[in-house]
Amino acid sequence: MNLAPPSTPIRVAALYRFATIADCAAVRDRLDALCRPDVRGTLLVAREGLNGTIAGPEASIDRVLTGIRALPGFADLDVKFADADAMPFHRLKVRIKPEIVTMGQPDLDPAANAGTYVAPADWNALIREPGVVVIDTRNDYEAAVGAFEGAVQPNTRAFRDFPDWFHAEGRALLDGPNPPKVAMYCTGGIRCEKATAFLKAEGVQDVFHLEGGILRYLETTPEAESLWQGECFVFDERVAVGHGLSEGTHSLCRGCRMPVSPEGRTSPRYVEGVTCDRCADSRTEEDRARYLERAKQVEIAALRGVDHVGAVLPDRPKDRGGSAANRDHASGRSGRSEGSAQRTQRGHNGHHGPVPRS
Repeated sequence: MNLAPPSTPIRVAALYRFATIADCAAVRDRLDALCRPDVRGTLLVAREGLNGTIAGPEASIDRVLTGIRALPGFADLDVKFADADAMPFHRLKVRIKPEIVTMGQPDLDPAANAGTYVAPADWNALIREPGVVVIDTRNDYEAAVGAFEGAVQPNTRAFRDFPDWFHAEGRALLDGPNPPKVAMYCTGGIRCEKATAFLKAEGVQDVFHLEGGILRYLETTPEAESLWQGECFVFDERVAVGHGLSEGTHSLCRGCRMPVSPEGRTSPRYVEGVTCDRCADSRTEEDRARYLERAKQVEIAALRGVDHVGAVLPDRPKDRGGSAANRDHASGRSGRSEGSAQRTQRGHNGHHGPVPRS
């Protein structure tokens, strides 16, 4: 049952900022108190900053954001708004973590040593410059849905694999008497911002990242001028979006929580709510029966107009994942609604809006 009456619009806020937090426990307790009683979602607190997605009545979201911006270093908090027809989260979680986006590099200081922001309006000119190396900091399944033309694909299974990829392959791309500029991007900005700090710590100086990530680029760049190819995978029930943040053509496999293209849905191994080509061979008959029953229960709950909370989606394999808000704050899987609430959301001013990881 939703906390807010059906007539009360639900505002969704995806947020992050790298800023040093000296007392994580005190900030966690402060955020938990600010969110009670009517804001749900996930907020991650670490020494490097905050990341997460919350939802609730507009006045309550404003209250929480005002409180966050009052914290030292958080006046310029990055927030993306969306509206939802129903509460997309089942509970509130405010957690202390070693990192707000898991790279396995807790000693990095993105607040002090990140690369240079590049506005979406200036991105095309940068990546068209001769010799610029464009690097996608997202995971393999995200890049398969869409990417910038000519981008290097590390094909990592999780963001924490990025440092190993750089040491094994990435550095060789930058070797030479005249080191190239490096332009990095991700879904909502957080992963590429941290990745630029990592490269700078590795001695790479001319590093840039797309401000607001792919989502802001798709929202603000006319399709006729865009260098984006395909769709952008997002961590909510829309699954993928295109230019103007219009809902894309991919759906979500409930067996492995991976995106499935229209072509993938024509496979005889694809069973809606159960399996796709990616996971069909790794699921037992018991798994299939359980997923099928869950799909039926979700459908029944939707027809009744209530949340289905009695079953949990299968976890993404650990080598692919991490917690929701650990990825781009367009970003987090724990922020995924089990129903269709987030599919119907619209961003502030009528546009589709992002909801977290990545």
